[in-house]
Amino acid sequence: MGDPKKCRKRWEGPHHPWRRDVLQKELILMGKYGLRNKKELWIANSILKVIRRRAISILGLEKEQKEKEERILINKLYKMGLLSENAILDDVLGLTVEDILERRLQSIVVKLKLAKTPYQARQLITHGHIYINDRRVTIPGYMVSREEESLVTCKLPIAGEIRNV
Repeated sequence: MGDPKKCRKRWEGPHHPWRRDVLQKELILMGKYGLRNKKELWIANSILKVIRRRAISILGLEKEQKEKEERILINKLYKMGLLSENAILDDVLGLTVEDILERRLQSIVVKLKLAKTPYQARQLITHGHIYINDRRVTIPGYMVSREEESLVTCKLPIAGEIRNV
């Protein structure tokens, strides 16, 4: 049953953690997206695995059920901001870890030019200066949906400065 105060593990690490090519790719991604540790990268990998597993299971369904489930999955991924609205199931299988990492709040803050680097974006978020729809978000790994992307603002208390996008 487990302790209700302890959440279950949301990630699965690599099967061979000491392979040179895997270590180099992980190090590049950690620097590019300003990740604190590899666990954050493994969480993104796990999200991608779940999406791919669901897409592969849809491929095995019958035609009517397949079309219905495919539309549901693509609509969900469109709302998350991972795919375009007229995407197909092959586009779902073509998603990469970088697509998932681009939807993190930390990356969105850099993309909206509220911060110059991913590390500065992480600091602004953890110190509580980033708001989504007037709600403070202090989690750099928060997955920003397509609707919330335009609602991201930075409020700095020192000068009373509010930067809207």
